[in-house]
This record gives sequence, structure tokens and C-alpha cells, in this order.
Amino acid sequence: MGRADRAARPRTKETSMETAKLDPAASPGAAKSASESSADRRSRTRPFPLQRVVPYGYLSPTLVLIFVLMIVPIAMVVSYSFKDNVIVEQNPVFAGLANYTTVLTDPDFLAALKNTFVFITLSTVAHLGLGLAFATMLNTPLLGGVTKAIFRIVYILPWLFTVAVIAVIWRLMLDPSGVVNYILTTIGVMREEASWLSDPDMALWALTFINIWAGFPFFMISILAGLQGISPVLYEAASVDGATAFRQFRNVTIPQLKPVLLSMAVLDLIWTSQQFALIWMTTGGGPLNVTEMLSTYTYKQAFSSYEFATASAAAVIVLLLTMILAFFYVRLQKER
Repeated sequence: MGRADRAARPRTKETSMETAKLDPAASPGAAKSASESSADRRSRTRPFPLQRVVPYGYLSPTLVLIFVLMIVPIAMVVSYSFKDNVIVEQNPVFAGLANYTTVLTDPDFLAALKNTFVFITLSTVAHLGLGLAFATMLNTPLLGGVTKAIFRIVYILPWLFTVAVIAVIWRLMLDPSGVVNYILTTIGVMREEASWLSDPDMALWALTFINIWAGFPFFMISILAGLQGISPVLYEAASVDGATAFRQFRNVTIPQLKPVLLSMAVLDLIWTSQQFALIWMTTGGGPLNVTEMLSTYTYKQAFSSYEFATASAAAVIVLLLTMILAFFYVRLQKER
């Protein structure tokens, strides 16, 4: 019996191998390799797999909206800037660079360009300075949790107001008979009431102050998030080395916040250059064009003078300037 069993075992193995050759499904490994090879053949026969098309299907609504609401209007404005008497004339003629020449030599445009530069420069510097100062104060361990919560609520209020509310509030406060003049004359800072928004010598500075007040909370919150992301180990190491609080701020805090500060500065330059509602609802570009900005200049050219061609040329110039700032912002984000 033992010899018969030993003789039967090889024959059983050979029989199973022959069965596997005849029927690939009987061998799991052979079936797996066969299925993989068939899948590879199917993938090679399909030049555009479904997996590559599905993401574009999900993005298609957004892409259509971007094309209709942004690409098409920009293309129309660019085309209008090279024509004369667009919209008001049924058949406008090609004018080349004449509209750009008219805009760039217009004294009102040059004044608006200078005012915009002063406006965005002062606003950006003040936003970063105040945001960093208040964020540092709210991040200090010297204040309790309840005190920090109260200060955060008070400081964030200007950012919660809409532009219309901010404009109405400050127009009432800066009125000659408003609360600001009352306080300043009462404490003896001023002898007579001032017309903050209607005086050519003070209107631009008052408007810049309003924009700073309305915008700094966003920078405070952003910088505060950056401060809370700095590792305490760096400050402990600096303390061990004998660094003072000022040196820790200069050599630890500022280098760690540098990417955030640069990104926020470029974003603020872009946002402030596009500011229109606050300017229009407070001064309207006056008095005597001392608060005229590129945004209000373009609006007046289009809807006050009905010079849509020159308005389009001014809009294209603003677009190019904004694209330069956007280029630096994207470059900073890549470096991070």
C-alpha cells in the first residue's frame, strides 16, 4: 500500500499540472495574469481613458462661468480700447493707439495715477504696521483670555461693516458739525471746525485714514495666525542665547512672518488699487480731483462723459498694472 501511494502522488501532481494547462481558470495565478494582460490590452486600445475626461467634466461649469463672465468681457474691453466711439456708434472705426495716447496725456489721469499711488502706498504700509502691532498685542501671554476675546471683538468690528455703512458713518463723523470736530475742538487740538472730506488739503488724507481703519482688521487676523504658527522653541533658544525681546522680534518673529507679510502686502496693493465704492460714496473723486483714483476716473469716463473708448483704454492700463502685481504675488506663493 505504501509503494502504491508513493507511486500515485507524482501522477496526481502531473495530472493537476496538465489540468491547469488545459483550463487556465483552474490556476489562480494564471487567471490573475490573464486578467491583467487583458486589462492592459484594453487600456492600450483606448486613446482617451474616461479617467482623464471626468475631472474636466466636474470643472466645466466653473470654466464656462469664467469664460462668459471674465474672459469675454476682458476681450470686449480690449477691443473697445482700439476703436473710436464704441457703443454710442453703430459702426465704430479702428483708432489704433489713439485712445491710449489720449488717456496717458490727460492731466486728470495723471493726477488719478499719483493719487492712487499715494493712497495704496500709505494704506498698505499702515495696514501691515497696525496689523502687526495689534496681532503682537493679542498674541502676548501678558493678557488674559477674556481680555483678548474682548479686544478681538472690538478690533474686528471695522471689517464686519459693509462699505456703504463705513462710508455713511465716516461722512457723518467727519462732517464740519460732526463728532470728530466736536471732540478735537473741545480738547483744544483744533480752534475751528474742519471740512475733512471737502477740503482739498485734507480730503486725500482723510480718505486714506478711512480705508486704513476699515482694512487693518483683516491683516491683524492673518498676521495673528502667522504668529501662532511660530514654534515656541525658537523663542526659548533665543532666550537661552541672551536675546532681548526686541532682538527676538527682529531675528525670530520678522523672518518667520516674512512670507505672510510679503503676500499680504502684494494682495493689499491689488485690492486697494481696485477700491471704488468707498471713494465714490465719500468724496466722489473730489474736491478738485484731489481724491480722483484710477477706478473713479475710468467710471467717470464711461458713465459721465460717455467716452467708452477712453474708459476702455484706462481699464486696460489698470488691468496691466494689476497683472504685474499679480505676477509678483504668484511668484511669492511659488517660493513659499
